[in-house]
Amino acid sequence: MQIGKFQLPSGDAFTGLLEGEFVFPLGSLETQPSLLTQILHADDPRGEIAKAKGNAPALLLKNCKVLAPIDLQEVWAAGVTYLRSREARERESEGAARFYDLVYKAERPELFMKSMASKVVGPGMPVRVRKDSKWNVPEPELTLVISPKGNIVGYTIGNDMSSRDIEGENPLYLPQAKIYTGACAIGPWITLHGDLTPLDQCGIHLTISRLEKAIFQGKTTLASMARGFEDLAQWLFKENHFPDGVFLLTGTGIVPPDHFNLQSGDHVKIEIDGIGGLENPVQ
Repeated sequence: MQIGKFQLPSGDAFTGLLEGEFVFPLGSLETQPSLLTQILHADDPRGEIAKAKGNAPALLLKNCKVLAPIDLQEVWAAGVTYLRSREARERESEGAARFYDLVYKAERPELFMKSMASKVVGPGMPVRVRKDSKWNVPEPELTLVISPKGNIVGYTIGNDMSSRDIEGENPLYLPQAKIYTGACAIGPWITLHGDLTPLDQCGIHLTISRLEKAIFQGKTTLASMARGFEDLAQWLFKENHFPDGVFLLTGTGIVPPDHFNLQSGDHVKIEIDGIGGLENPVQ
């Protein structure tokens, strides 16, 4: 079961249930702006969806604009959760290689705040590369949707845009390398907990196109992660609370080669089995 936010050509926006090529409105964003969150955080999300759906008309997905499936949640991110990511981080910053290795093996994960909800980019909206960076890459990541109680209630796709040369210059520059306008994309919708493809079979795919030609393709599976989702969520909630819930990007296992640099006009497509595809132009 998948839910998200959608907008009609008329401009009317709503929270909706996705079923194949159709979307069923569950409530207007004008009158129920936090309905998505209310459903996700309910004791019985599926029951709430069935109640809200009622006799709602079926709308064609292709006639709807897909919005970022987020209300007021903060977006956080975990790093060095895949071996491939650890190796890439070590190469970009030789002086800090030992610390990245220690984080990969440590009980405590690397966690950092990525974005406020108001700065999140939705499907089809542009992600950005920094003007003061010469080495920029997208990072495709399965994203956990977590309730205020710390329970994982759903999954979506996240793009953790990163300026690798800035972080490589000094690990203390990580906030500038990771947190800037247009650096976080979320979408296209949320797959409820229990409905995701089995983790050991769940694939993540990245395609970067330039002038409509694929210039990089990569893939991995969630089986390559060194940390569990529940473990990451528990660490995130230590000495912290999220009254609106929180989204947590879980790290990347796909890293373009060191000579690769995103350019304005490129197109990033991230696909995760059991969720769908998140596509964004680059500027």
